[in-house]
Amino acid sequence: MEVLMYNPLWFYLFIVNVYLFGLMGYDKRQAKKGAWRVPESNLLFVSLLGGGLGGLIAQRVFRHKTKKVKFTVVFILGIMIDLILIYFFH
Repeated sequence: MEVLMYNPLWFYLFIVNVYLFGLMGYDKRQAKKGAWRVPESNLLFVSLLGGGLGGLIAQRVFRHKTKKVKFTVVFILGIMIDLILIYFFH
C-alpha cells in the first residue's frame, strides 16, 4: 500500500481499475434487473483510460460482456496502456 501513497501513477491506475471493476458489476446487476444500463462506450472508454485489468477481471468475475470480443480486445489494450504508462513514468 505504501507504493500507492507515494506514486501518483500507481494511485491513478489503482483507482481507474477499481472504478471499471465496480462499473462492470453495476452494469451486470442492472442487466439482470432489466433496468437502465451503463453505455458500452463508457465501459470501453474507462478501459482506455487505463482500467483494462479491472475490466478483464470483472468480465470473468461477473461473467459480463464475455461474448463480445471487442471488450476483451479493448481491455487488453487498456492493460497495454497501463504497462506503457508504468514503463515511461515510473
